[in-house]
Amino acid sequence: MKFSRLTIPLLAALICATSCRSLKPTPSAERDVFAMDTFMTMKAYGDGADKALAAAEKRIHELESELSVTDKNSDISRINRANGAEVEVSCDTAFLVDAGGKYWVETDGALDIRVYPVLREWGFTTGEYHVPDEATITELLEKVHSGDIAVSETSVQIPAAAEIDLGALAKGYTGDEIMAIFRDNGVTSALISLGGNVQALGGKPDGSDWRVGIKDPFSPDENMCVVSIADKAVITSGNYERCFTGDDGRVYWHIIDPADGYPADNGLVSVTVIGDSGLRCDALSTALFVMGTDGAQTYLRENTDVEAVLVTDGGTLLYTDGISEKLDITSDMPTEVISRD
Repeated sequence: MKFSRLTIPLLAALICATSCRSLKPTPSAERDVFAMDTFMTMKAYGDGADKALAAAEKRIHELESELSVTDKNSDISRINRANGAEVEVSCDTAFLVDAGGKYWVETDGALDIRVYPVLREWGFTTGEYHVPDEATITELLEKVHSGDIAVSETSVQIPAAAEIDLGALAKGYTGDEIMAIFRDNGVTSALISLGGNVQALGGKPDGSDWRVGIKDPFSPDENMCVVSIADKAVITSGNYERCFTGDDGRVYWHIIDPADGYPADNGLVSVTVIGDSGLRCDALSTALFVMGTDGAQTYLRENTDVEAVLVTDGGTLLYTDGISEKLDITSDMPTEVISRD
């Protein structure tokens, strides 16, 4: 093929223009937010990144005002003060209370949004930490197990003695809402951390996976492994988060077992759940921790829509076989694979 003298410069100009466009960096924006009693970071890529982050921050504060158990004006506080009466609430609140009921059934009670009276008594929502006496815990458990919750699309009604808390669901749901906002605003790639709840939209701008570190529960300043993800949530519940040492010298943590009212001590010290839904990963990270080593493995063998990394109190790292190729283990802990064949 022959090119004329005019064609060659034109072809070179087209190649240059195409190359310049391909090398143009993807627009990006970052934002830090303090909400839901934690620090949150968000980074988004795409032409709509700035607009998306502004909308995401607004949505975070909106959800906090609805779902906070300590804000006296929130939906949750109004429900808890209603003395058994039906309360009109936002669609978000109704949806999450209903989800809490469904996860209570699915996890055989390991996740129970009615455990708030016990959680508060331990001081985990007030900062006034102490070990309650057995009689007090027994009395409070009667409130936890006092009856069913009624939910419609815009109202919630709980037993007069009951109180609820959506702490095991709220940040996961918030992550899902942020992902939806990002998509609606043309964001093509993003990574957020809502107080340790990590969630990604797509992969990195260059097409590679995001790499998310999972903390070593015995040395929380270090990672024990790194998981590669795209379009996934990575959510961890650990005994090193929100804990205190009692007068007896024992360490007590905020994940309460609804069965006995004490911090769940069933063989696990860390549970990380990886999946498509932030809400589901958030709920299951708590529920699997409460289930303990055997119960969590049984659940994971029967429910293959999520992956998980578990650490036992004896220092063994267990992980589901579906994540083997995405997991880079940096710890010298002994490892076991949870096979689901």
